[in-house]
Amino acid sequence: MTKTYFLTTPIYYVNDVPHVGHAYTTIAADTLARWKRMRGEKVLFLTGTDEHGAKIAKAAETAGVTPQAWTDKVVESFRELWKVLNITHDDFIRTTEDRHEKVVRAIFKKLMDSGDIYKGAYEDWYCVPCESFWSTTQLVDKKCPDCGRPVEKLQEESYFFKLSAYQDRLLVHYDQNPGFLQPAHRAPEIRSFVKGGLRDLSVSRSKVKWGVPLEPFAPGHTVYVWFDALINYVSALGFDPATGAFQKPDVWPADVHLVGKEIFRFHTVIWPAMLMALGVPLPKKVFAHGWWTVEGEKMSKSTGNVVDPHQVAAEFGVDALRYFLLREVPFGSDGDYSRKALLGRYNAELANSLGNLLNRVLNLIEKNCAGEIPAAPPSSDLLDAAALKEWTRSVDEGYDRLAFTEVLQTIQELTSRGNQYVNEKEPWKLVKTDAPAAARCLYEVVRLLKLAAVALHPVMPTVTVEIWKQLGESGTPSDAVARIFDQGDLSFSPGQKVAKGSPLFPRKDVSPVV
Repeated sequence: MTKTYFLTTPIYYVNDVPHVGHAYTTIAADTLARWKRMRGEKVLFLTGTDEHGAKIAKAAETAGVTPQAWTDKVVESFRELWKVLNITHDDFIRTTEDRHEKVVRAIFKKLMDSGDIYKGAYEDWYCVPCESFWSTTQLVDKKCPDCGRPVEKLQEESYFFKLSAYQDRLLVHYDQNPGFLQPAHRAPEIRSFVKGGLRDLSVSRSKVKWGVPLEPFAPGHTVYVWFDALINYVSALGFDPATGAFQKPDVWPADVHLVGKEIFRFHTVIWPAMLMALGVPLPKKVFAHGWWTVEGEKMSKSTGNVVDPHQVAAEFGVDALRYFLLREVPFGSDGDYSRKALLGRYNAELANSLGNLLNRVLNLIEKNCAGEIPAAPPSSDLLDAAALKEWTRSVDEGYDRLAFTEVLQTIQELTSRGNQYVNEKEPWKLVKTDAPAAARCLYEVVRLLKLAAVALHPVMPTVTVEIWKQLGESGTPSDAVARIFDQGDLSFSPGQKVAKGSPLFPRKDVSPVV
């Protein structure tokens, strides 16, 4: 049985509406899922929402509604945004769904029976916004070391997961599976944290009522929100803790969990330890991307600088937003979002380079070749067979490594090369003095545009279909990926006609929108 490529986003906490940070992770996951499908793989792309915990209960109370009513409302804002952003997830899981809560309770009971979860009492410092516990020595200026906000003393009866028992096994796993902690520059932090000693983890609450109830085997307790949330990755697959089997047997283990760096530790320490305790294989890779600042400052609702993806998509187009987020910052590093940077990428790389190249070449073909793509020359000036093979290999491997910025840089260099080639050859002059040379030039550049459309398709799925139509191709760029990437065939049908349309990327004014 061929394994399905399984990738996940984190499940997003529904204390507020989604912003550009949520969009970033989901667009990255969608791009990878689209590419894998284009390459002929079966894919299961999972996203969803994390809906339990004290922070949700407080948000609902402030709004004057029940926690369930609050989550139902906010979840719809995520679903609606994913539609706007053209996200092609295969499943959307909510932690308030019966299919999830059933698996959470079953896992909790199994680990109680095995002795990996035991009853005790808890007293420590708790950060409500982060939903995380800290010892006194871990606090920074008596505040949460992650977010810098105040913590509160928590004392209650609790059930504990024997996280400390898995310290050595985790370190062995990191050593034997160097691709597990990604990107590599984040691995030392996790190794150091685990080597410093793991404490058993409190995994239930008796004072937080908005959570998965543990009746009847642990009456009065709900599941700690992180223990609950992490299980979504297997509950969505119909995992049965009693047998260790999945309803979707060809999917697990996950090929990659995409997460923000602030939750990397939960996914690379707590989650694998839970899976070890259950005897379930570990994910192949956990990849943590960086944070976005806005105009050099931390994105915050209180400062009013939260970027609304709806507004950006309405002004620049969904595909341009998707392009910018993956182009601007290497995936795995921190980056800064600014209108100036977005305008710069849009005008220079989309309007001036890609859009301009398409428009000017199709104009010349319609004007001088009766709209027909010229016949192929005997050899290529820009991309011979060896160069094409190397170029496609680079793009294929780049997507596989989640090196989206590198892939888009490679595509940008291709379209820049095409523009430079046109400027050098001046086919508008050649048509009067050397028609075969002009035809050769136009054919070469149309080839580059076809290649760029295929490689860009996962990132810009709507615009590239329009490029495809203007090139006179049938179907979508997905239909040609195997022929181009595996067979090196970038040819056109004899007499294939182009169909120039409106400019895809009208230049934008540099003045801010009022």
